[in-house]
Amino acid sequence: MPDSKNGSSIGLRLVSHQIRDSDLILDQLNLTITEGEFISILGPSGCGKSTFLRLLAALEHPTSGEIQFSSSSGRIVRGFVFQEPRLLPWRTVLENIELPLELQGAEPRLFRQDAVHALNRVGLNESIGKYPAQLSGGMKMRVSVARALVFRPNLLLLDEPFSSLDEYTRQVLQEDLRNLWETTKLTVVFVTHSISEAVYLSNRVIFFTQRPAKIALDQLIDLPLERPSEIRLDHRFSLEMKKLSSFLETSKAVLAAPLSVKQ
Repeated sequence: MPDSKNGSSIGLRLVSHQIRDSDLILDQLNLTITEGEFISILGPSGCGKSTFLRLLAALEHPTSGEIQFSSSSGRIVRGFVFQEPRLLPWRTVLENIELPLELQGAEPRLFRQDAVHALNRVGLNESIGKYPAQLSGGMKMRVSVARALVFRPNLLLLDEPFSSLDEYTRQVLQEDLRNLWETTKLTVVFVTHSISEAVYLSNRVIFFTQRPAKIALDQLIDLPLERPSEIRLDHRFSLEMKKLSSFLETSKAVLAAPLSVKQ
């Protein structure tokens, strides 16, 4: 695992969540995430994975239990990447990235260097003046990631960001995200429905049960820190896939819905 001084740690103790009078969504989750980890969350559709991310993003608060955040840097700064890019069509790439700064009352021109730096991080420095309609799906998602990075977060939360992309673009962005994590040492929590995506990206994979979600599996991924594209053809990658697929096969009663083994 890389030096984790730029990440944040998270501790959940008996965390449950219920929205108004609806059924219980999350049920007494106990989980520790250390600084610099890359964790993927898998589970049946509707089990509460996105709700879990929203709790980590402090967009919602648990009904019971507690979530503690800490960082060796003394700060907790979150970046959130949604499933859809959610770009404003009348704003350029740069202006879309600066939008969160404006919403917080900051003067964008004072932070333009940070916005340009975030664009460079995702390889879009040549598209700074383009509009969303001029971008491919993969480029739009890169803008969304850059927008999450503009505050230089130490906790990056991603909710199935690559699910709507074609397989080639998806693999390229997976590699970019993994490289970004290796260089920035952020703590990353990534929601996905794809076992292969989770194996490639993560150092640790967590399966949620059907709602109300409990943790059915907490599995370390035994792969090298550096993961070039060809590692997907390595026998070690196949072994990790087999471990998780075997768990899925023997745990359908608690998981309740199939996950994707392919990209």
